[in-house]
Amino acid sequence: MLENIKVYTSDKYWNHIFSDLGVTLVDSPNLADVNFDDIELNAPISVDDLQSLILEYFEQSDIMRNVFGRDVILPKLQHKIIVVLYNHPNITMHELKDLIGVLPDMTTHAVENAVYQLRKVYGYDIIQNIDGRYKIGRV
Repeated sequence: MLENIKVYTSDKYWNHIFSDLGVTLVDSPNLADVNFDDIELNAPISVDDLQSLILEYFEQSDIMRNVFGRDVILPKLQHKIIVVLYNHPNITMHELKDLIGVLPDMTTHAVENAVYQLRKVYGYDIIQNIDGRYKIGRV
């Protein structure tokens, strides 16, 4: 299942586990599809959950390459926004917050601020708002 995914980790413990799972290990994060050192892991984790986590991270890395044309590492909330908008174009801010996991009654502007920061760094068109509906634009 994970044989075609190239994984990097500096941790010898995880290297051993990934070897047992048949993952292709690489010596540099630049050669990897998944840099496991960048993943926030809440241990303990089952083998099935670990495989799912690697696959999800791999798919999300692919999304970042599709959107930005290269590998990009973003803060967690900005990363979630890009992934959600890529998978669910033309959604309202309320729907975006819901899909990210922000409680509807929570009074915070964290999502709006993250969208602002993405636009500030990557240009206004990275996230388009047309008639109150958001989608990924162009970089």
